[in-house]
Amino acid sequence: MIARDLATPCPSIRMEDDAIDAVRLMAEQHLPGLVVCTADGRPAHILPGTQVLRFVVPRYVQDDPALARVIDERTSERLLGELAGRKVRDLLPAHSDVEPAIADPDDTVLELAAMMTRTHSPLVAVVDSGELVGCVTLPRLLDALLSLGSA
Repeated sequence: MIARDLATPCPSIRMEDDAIDAVRLMAEQHLPGLVVCTADGRPAHILPGTQVLRFVVPRYVQDDPALARVIDERTSERLLGELAGRKVRDLLPAHSDVEPAIADPDDTVLELAAMMTRTHSPLVAVVDSGELVGCVTLPRLLDALLSLGSA
């Protein structure tokens, strides 16, 4: 199997879209992340849901998870308030030395798995001539690996 065979349709967002709209799209469609496109529509980044959490969970809680237990629910409910007025570009890491999780249609299952591992992304965009073909999610990739193992 190759990326083209595993890719499923997926929505994309633009760098200038509202961050809260991106989170809403992830939640409504049960997506582990989103493809982020440039102004001309070319896929350029992957925004994993975990990156959104890194943005909204206070650094002191990330550094000391025991603090999460003592913060009341009311404060927790306001976490997404950090996204008010923010754009998708604000959620992306400022400096990243990891390539974006963007694959060619002919990439193999192993190439996709290696890319997910390298980029820490549960989603790989499959791009052909600058156009988004679809996405391969971690569950879809694991299904493919399981079917290869039982063949």
